[in-house]
Amino acid sequence: MTAARAKLKTKPVGNPQAFAQAAECLRTLAHPVRLRMVQLLLHGRYTVGELAEDCDVPDNVASEHLRLMQRCGFFTSEREGRKVFYKVAEPHLQDIMSCIESRFLR
Repeated sequence: MTAARAKLKTKPVGNPQAFAQAAECLRTLAHPVRLRMVQLLLHGRYTVGELAEDCDVPDNVASEHLRLMQRCGFFTSEREGRKVFYKVAEPHLQDIMSCIESRFLR
């Protein structure tokens, strides 16, 4: 068997549990408002109100989207006085957003 042919037979690493977790997080991302929030938060911190205004949704709807994203570990929040700021916690979101932007926004 040649080295090139042997390379073709090598299977990538993976397991059903990891793919299930990945699928759940991708389902969470698969919403236009959430994708916009990711895009914004990759460029800085925002409050719920700021995100809601940019995404043209009520504050309570923005809060629910943020809660879902936090549950997947995508965002964290920091309280400063009366304001709560959200920021990206998962650096791999940059790679995902770069792919989306290059495919759909250019």
